[in-house]
Order: sequence, then structure tokens, then C-alpha cells
Amino acid sequence: MEPDLDRFASRRSTVYGQRGVVATSQPLASQAGIEVLRDGGNAFDAAVATAAALNVVEPTSTGIGGDVFALYRTADGDVGAMRACGGVPADATIERVREALAADEGVDADDPAAVGMPSTGPHAVTVPGTARGWEATADRFGEFGLDRLLQPAIRYAIEGYPVSEVIADDWTQAESLFETAAAREAFLFDGASPTAGQRVTLPRLGRSLEQIADEGADAVYEGAIAEAIASEVQSRGGFMTVEDLAAFEVEWPDPVSATYNGAEVYELPPNNQGLIALEALGVAAELGAGEYAHDAPERAHYLAEALKVAFHDGHRHITDPEFAEIPPLASAEWVSERADTVGPEANRDVSFGVPDADAEDADTVLLTVADDEGNVVSYINSRFDGFGSGLVAGETGIALQNRGASFSLDPEHPNSLEPGKRPFHTLMPGIVRLGEDDWAAFGVMGGYMQPQGHVQVISNLVDCEMPLQRALDAPRWRYRESGELAIEPHFDDDVAARLVRRGHDVHVLSPGAFGGAQIARNQNGVLSAATEPRKDGNAQGY
Repeated sequence: MEPDLDRFASRRSTVYGQRGVVATSQPLASQAGIEVLRDGGNAFDAAVATAAALNVVEPTSTGIGGDVFALYRTADGDVGAMRACGGVPADATIERVREALAADEGVDADDPAAVGMPSTGPHAVTVPGTARGWEATADRFGEFGLDRLLQPAIRYAIEGYPVSEVIADDWTQAESLFETAAAREAFLFDGASPTAGQRVTLPRLGRSLEQIADEGADAVYEGAIAEAIASEVQSRGGFMTVEDLAAFEVEWPDPVSATYNGAEVYELPPNNQGLIALEALGVAAELGAGEYAHDAPERAHYLAEALKVAFHDGHRHITDPEFAEIPPLASAEWVSERADTVGPEANRDVSFGVPDADAEDADTVLLTVADDEGNVVSYINSRFDGFGSGLVAGETGIALQNRGASFSLDPEHPNSLEPGKRPFHTLMPGIVRLGEDDWAAFGVMGGYMQPQGHVQVISNLVDCEMPLQRALDAPRWRYRESGELAIEPHFDDDVAARLVRRGHDVHVLSPGAFGGAQIARNQNGVLSAATEPRKDGNAQGY
């Protein structure tokens, strides 16, 4: 039975802990993080263990075949970022991909209208960054190695676990996505997706995790798993090679940041969409959006219009910075000029996204951890859209991402496909300094909902001074690529009517369309956390 999110009322309290807190979208994964903390690990160890567990207990949204990013504040006071995101195979030029697609579809490769970037299949697969990202996190900041941190995930995969409600509903997409025998044997059970409460095992994925625990991440990039990934993509007509995988390296970019009403918000720089959230917060501050009450339609109007402007700019300029120069979208001058374009009536020009990229409602897992040493970590993993490309690498049980769907085959587009280029990435971990010694790791999952969720959660915390759990429970809105302003059914009826009078095309959608947030905080040594009521997860502390 489909989960009835329209009636959710979490009635949860903010969770507190003395030694550590973990917030994530599946309770068994939260337990994995707490287990590592109890054994002497720190927040970074817990983040890796929790992320690996989510590969097993929420395989509908993440996996080794995807990418991973982090933002963090260390016990020493350093704010930093980790990016483990692969690019396009070296042989995958626009011309070669277009010719391959045209041949498959029986159309003219020279007709731009006839061939577009697919959302699934071998040409949507980019080099996965997850395994090396986990290893780099543990090596640089953790107390343990992957041999210890992957044990909870291995246990769940080999010994089994009961599938939770929202995840069971999401799993149904695999029944039509997975066409090969390897894929169906890895993730379906008697040809069907599991139901809520059904106990499942993922032995193929478990054996791959065991291999990574024994050999390190090189197993995925230079060993037998790498050969299985390359073979699977090539057998379906793609261009990925073992050399593409072996060349992948983790990056440690400087975060970008901006101040919003006294809070310092940190995001990932391009190729991620963090600048969209920062530009929107800057525009919102210029407009005084936070001065209105939480349930005032004026607040929703000005925050939403600020995001509309930021989407317009971000999706025209943000790309792999090695291939183009990115304007200073969060700078005071840029923000001030863009704020002047916003008025009391809705701007009808809602224009964002890569055509046919299907990024609007992509699936992701985000987890947050804080420990008593002072570390706070926001960690986010994804294959992009659910189980990804539909390809599973041989008998590894590893589903491969379709992040390449974010590219365009138009050479004039800022995110045009090029060998080695990293895709425009929706993933957005977040860190915010709320006070002198008050740091929180946060994030909101879900494609283009992510910057919209960041803005709303930050405003809830800063402008409305909400407790953590209430800040996540509060009803949300979001712009859609169609130009609609979608709102949750929990808004008062007069809010929708008054937004319509301002010119918004308002539609009510189920809460499942409004992302999934997590947050963990260290406020003057007091640890707290909250979790998303629209997901299966929880926050745990000890």
C-alpha cells in the first residue's frame, strides 16, 4: 500500500545526545552510525558507515555506482568540502554519443531535434565517485578504515533486513527499469519489488562491499569491480573504460558561503548548485522576506521569487568550472541587481533546468552527524534518479548512476557533453553557523527541491527561530519547471488564495514531492538532531 504522506503529523521532538547524534532517512542506517560512534569513531566515521548502510537499506536512492559529497566543520574549527564526482568517459564526445543514439533509434544523427541526451542507458553513466569518496573521508578525518566502517552495511546485505514503507513504494520503479537478468536478480524478488516489512537480502551487493572492505576503494576503480562496470557499459553501447575509472580522484574544494540575517551559510561550489541557494538567500534578505510571519503569503512570495531568479541564473551559468568561468552569483553586487527585478507580483518567467534531464525530482540520501569533539558533517549520496541508469554491473549488485542525463547534446549549452567533464550536480550538503559556537550540518534531498529546501529550512531556523524538528515539519512550497508554484496540503487555504492573487499558478501536491531534510547541531556543546517526516528515517543520539 502506498504510504499516506498527506496525513503526516510527525509529533516528534528534537533529539538530543551527549556523545553524538545521527539523522538520516532510514532507521537501520542511523543505528549503523550510532554503532560506530559507540565504538570510538567520530562524526566522519559515522557518516561513512551510515552512507554505506543506506546503500543497502535504501538502495532506491543511492549506491556505490553513484557520487558522494560532504560539507563539514571539524573539531579544530575548519570548514571544508569533499567532492567525489566523476565525469564523462574520455571517448564519449557529442558526435560519438549522438551517432550511437541515432543508430539505436533509427534516426538522423545530424538532426538536433531527433536525438537528445537519454535519461537511462549506457550513455547516461558517468564515473562513480562514491567508494573513493568514502575512503578519502575515512583516511583524512576518521578513526577507522573501510574494513570497519562497512561492516553494518555488509551485515544488512548478507543477513537481511525488513524494508521500510516509503522505500518499498519507491522500489516499485525497478520493476520496469531493470531489463537485464543481472539487474533483476540483484534487486527484485521473484520478479517483483519488496513490500513494506518484507525481509530481503542483497548478497551480490554484500559481496562487493566485502571486497571493498578487504581491498579498499581500488577494487571499484582498478580491480574486478572496475572491469565489471566497464564491461557492462560497453556491452550496452557505451564508452566507459577501466582507464576512465582508474583516473578518478577525490577533490577538496573550498566551500562558498554567504551571510543570511546573521547566519553564515556554506555550500558546495560549482559543479554543484549550491550557488543557487546562496543567491536566493541574498535576494531574499534584500527583499526583507524574513520579516514576515512564517505563515504569511508575503514570506512565501518573496522567498519563492528569490529562488526563481537564482534558478534562472544558476542553470545558465553553473557547470564544471574547468570548462567555463562562473559569475559571482552570490556576491553583494549581483544579488542587489537581481533583487531589483522582484516585485509584489509573480514573475511569470520560470526558466530553469536542462531540457529533458529529469532532474526535477531526482532521488538522493542525505545524512547529518555531530559529535562531542565538535565535528559536524553533512554527507550526501545519490545515483541521480532512483536506481539510476537501469544498468547493474555484472554480478556485483552495483547499480550505475544516470547523472550524465544532466548533460545536453547541444554544444552551445553550458552543460554540453564533453569528455572528462563533470555534470551539473544537484547534490547539496550544507553547513550553517547560527551563532558564536553554534554549528549545524543540514540538507534537503530531491533534485531541484534542494536549494528551495535549503532556503526554507534556513529561514525557519534564522527568521522564525524554530526548534530543529519544527523547522523540518513546517509545510513547504516549490517552483516546478512548468512554472507552477506547488504547495503542500498543510498550508492554510487562504495562503494559496492570496498567492494566486499575486499571480502565482498554485497547485497542491503530495508531501512526497517536497524533499527530505536532515539536520544535526552542536550548540555550545549541546548535540541535537531532527529528521524528515516525509521519509522513513529518524534521528538518534547517545
